[in-house]
Amino acid sequence: MSRETVTSGTEWESYVGYSRAMAVDGHVHVSGTTAVDDDGDVVGETPYEQTRAALDIVEGALGEVGAELADVVRTRMYVTDIDDYDEVGRAHGEVFGDVRPAATMVEVNRLVDDDLCVEVEATAVVPD
Repeated sequence: MSRETVTSGTEWESYVGYSRAMAVDGHVHVSGTTAVDDDGDVVGETPYEQTRAALDIVEGALGEVGAELADVVRTRMYVTDIDDYDEVGRAHGEVFGDVRPAATMVEVNRLVDDDLCVEVEATAVVPD
């Protein structure tokens, strides 16, 4: 079994015991990703901006293990207000276009920071 870890270097990864992404035998699992920069500051004020920022981080994690957005087969979007579905969905659609991964969007009570309104997970399969 091949196993490669992607880390963002935040203190939370070692404290909580997770990785930004894990690649195992051609499958890449990207952890829940929010619009937070390297300094821990929230990027974007609107659900659209936060979704785009989170998906940029997802794309970067995929790239570290040789995957790309075109390899994504599944996304999960957690939103703090389901009424934001249009903005979040528009950002997701712009990023993935014809890739059209299987996707889920659900409302959650809150995220780790009250200024965050969306968190995104992704799963990719890299062709041999």
